[in-house]
Amino acid sequence: MASSRKRKYYLLANFKRREIYRENWIDFNKNGVMDPYENPQLSIDERVDDLLSKMTLEEKVAQLQSGGSVSEHGMGNLSHVIRNYPPKEGAVRANDLQIQSIEETHLGIPSIIHEECLHGCMAKFSTSFPQAIGLAATWDPDLLYRVVNAIARETRARGIHQCLSPVVDVVRDVRAGRTEESYGEDPYLTATMGATFCKAMREEGIIATPKHFVANFVGDGGRDSNEIHFSERVLREVYLLPYKSCIEAGALSVMAAYNSLDGTPCSSNRWLLTDVLRNEWGFEGFVVSDYNSVAGIIHLSYQLLHLRHFHHIAETLEEVAKLALSAGLDVELPATYAYGEPLLKAAKSGVISQEIIDRAVRRVLKAKFLIGLFENPFVDPDEAQRVCESQEHKKLALQSAKKAMVLLKNDGKMLPLNKEKIKSIAIIGRVANEMRLGGYSGTPIETVTPLEAIKKMLKQDTRVIYAKGYASNIGRYFSIASEYLTPDASLGEHGLRGEYFNNPDLSGHPVLVRVDRTIGFDWGLSSPDASVSADNFSVRWTGKLVPLENGIYEIFLASVGGYRLWIDGKLLIDSWNGGSASLHKASVELEAGKQYDIRLEYCKHMDYGSIRLSWTYGDETTKGIQEAVEAAKKSDVAIVFVGIVEGETRDRAILELSGPQQTLLEEVLKTGTSTIVVLETGSAVTGDWVQKTPAIIQAWYPGQEGGTAIAEVLFGEYNPGGKLPFTWPIDVGQLPLYYNRKPTGRSYQYADMPGMPLFPFGHGLSYTEFKYSNLEVGVNGESRKVAIGVDLENIGAREGDEVVQLYIRDVVASTARPVKELRGFKRITLKPSEKRPIKLTLNFEDLAFLDVNMKPLIEPGVFEVQVGSSSEDIRLKGIFEIK
Repeated sequence: MASSRKRKYYLLANFKRREIYRENWIDFNKNGVMDPYENPQLSIDERVDDLLSKMTLEEKVAQLQSGGSVSEHGMGNLSHVIRNYPPKEGAVRANDLQIQSIEETHLGIPSIIHEECLHGCMAKFSTSFPQAIGLAATWDPDLLYRVVNAIARETRARGIHQCLSPVVDVVRDVRAGRTEESYGEDPYLTATMGATFCKAMREEGIIATPKHFVANFVGDGGRDSNEIHFSERVLREVYLLPYKSCIEAGALSVMAAYNSLDGTPCSSNRWLLTDVLRNEWGFEGFVVSDYNSVAGIIHLSYQLLHLRHFHHIAETLEEVAKLALSAGLDVELPATYAYGEPLLKAAKSGVISQEIIDRAVRRVLKAKFLIGLFENPFVDPDEAQRVCESQEHKKLALQSAKKAMVLLKNDGKMLPLNKEKIKSIAIIGRVANEMRLGGYSGTPIETVTPLEAIKKMLKQDTRVIYAKGYASNIGRYFSIASEYLTPDASLGEHGLRGEYFNNPDLSGHPVLVRVDRTIGFDWGLSSPDASVSADNFSVRWTGKLVPLENGIYEIFLASVGGYRLWIDGKLLIDSWNGGSASLHKASVELEAGKQYDIRLEYCKHMDYGSIRLSWTYGDETTKGIQEAVEAAKKSDVAIVFVGIVEGETRDRAILELSGPQQTLLEEVLKTGTSTIVVLETGSAVTGDWVQKTPAIIQAWYPGQEGGTAIAEVLFGEYNPGGKLPFTWPIDVGQLPLYYNRKPTGRSYQYADMPGMPLFPFGHGLSYTEFKYSNLEVGVNGESRKVAIGVDLENIGAREGDEVVQLYIRDVVASTARPVKELRGFKRITLKPSEKRPIKLTLNFEDLAFLDVNMKPLIEPGVFEVQVGSSSEDIRLKGIFEIK
């Protein structure tokens, strides 16, 4: 890595005013004197005090703002300004922005550049690791540490200083679309993984930002950002615990959530942001808003573009600024509404005190000093390219993808497949020929699809038959195929005429005109064409829609961006000011063979861009399923890949696969060919096919090397050892469903269904078998620890991993306690016949619970120890007593 001196000075030639650089320091305020805040030998508090004393009100407020450029007063936080750049170009851009911050402002305060880093830095050509839920399924904090260390190094090398990650919301309802971003349903597992993430980030000088504080997507029905009405006991026992662990591990920022808590928005909730976070836990960092959540406090009559989360409890933005800042929210992301002129106006009029503003600014400045931003504001572009193209990181992505795989079913030991004996294999499903990365993903340099990896692994004379099997989408609607669209009836072409504009409002002349055969685009962070801007563009598609059959059709639009649709001049769908991901549909009666004028307009005004035009007519799927069935009949084995639609603002009311995928599975299973299902999802799916399918692999969104990982697991080159981080229901009607429930007053069963899950929390099979024996439990009152020992032996024929899971139960307590709680785990690799003693330790604090006054209490009494392979597969039990 380049030396500190090189990082500081190698850009000297690019500066307009070279005199701001001295021999051993940067003269940030350009006065020729080493001021205390410029002196790295002084304490951070001394430096902050000095800098704060020199700042004008405008400069202080600027430190609480975010945006895409640096103002004359500076900018505290820059929002994803280098996301669309490759590593080297991104580093150059980051340096340019820091040059501007230092040279063109009074005090030269460097800016924090933030980005999403959930499972890889969300910037072009970063390494893409498995989605967070997949990393949780590894049950391997040491591996996670290595993954996050790699993410942090790639992030810092680009000149990014803050990651809006990890997500430590505890998810007890798998209908939540953002389950994929989480570490699952258990507060202990989530706290362990979240703390590991934050520790690795802090050690690399990156500000981790656990989110969304608190309980952001655990509302009724698993709905994102809905109101929350949990008791303080539930909040403290379940939802707050992971945040406390993240802060203890070194997180320097926390993101406040969109939702309200008992009627008070989290973004202006003093109990959360000050009483708990700072007064109880001693948090030393700064709180940021979720995107636009500060302005979302205001009444709906104040129209802000793209804003959806209104709480209606304030009349003006000045009042909003006071509510949020006084509660303890320091920085408004991603742009400035309330913390701009409204905050300045409120401060100058005395509505907000100087003391409250100084308190927030002090937190931001302290974090900047803690991560060394004043000593090292620049990065080396060549180093950025080297780090982000690291072969070591690529190998780590493959290792983590393999460790994340969960073998859900393996009836008759169908897996692993013997590639030497297979003469013909059917690979079925559109997902097989893609590499789905999941939410908040960047664009890796390369990905390996399952189809590519399987072909590469098989012998050359093995016949591989690929059948897509269903329409081009995996949702419940079908893309409108090109044969039903024409740009001009006289031309005989298929598709729609697309006019692309380098602005978000279709103004002026188009920079690109072409015929798009179908409207099913997922541009992500990129642009439709080199001639079209990636940041802000709009498209108008026009032509004719010609249905094949009479009937009432549902027209469906899914998009990230704004859109509106006309058919025969009638406006059917209008979501032009929509910003986040949204789904809209409209019903229309159409006649076979009739030509209908169709016009669809789209605008991208956020970083991510996508749009899909679909309907309920799916003739092409019937043909695809027939092709898949024929492929299965001709093969020794069929591997069916399936997926779902989920993610932010994409909560699911139905857990089943889309109709085409379910039909596909049913028809393939009827052929009698040995069938394996690979799920590329971030959450649970249900359906009768689960019971009928002999072998199922949960691959999650496995990252850029996921295809290779799936192939290695299928053919036994790697023995899966991942475990479920959530409870998998039989049916959606069982939700919410989680293992660590408290005892019921009566039965836990339904009249028409068991109360128990299909796959329990912690479940995951292996190609080998493990034997547990010799449980020993010892209590040491002096050290206040309980030692648990167990022998683990691989009694199968293959090397494999087992996750030893430790659960406890307080047998009798003065407050109702869960039927069991995870309090320890360890992932172990054993060779055949290898036996190893496993040691786990409980601290007395692990046995504590909250008394009636919400104070931690370690109550004397008997505790049960349960050790096993899942929350339901308990192999050994014992007891101990605290006296």
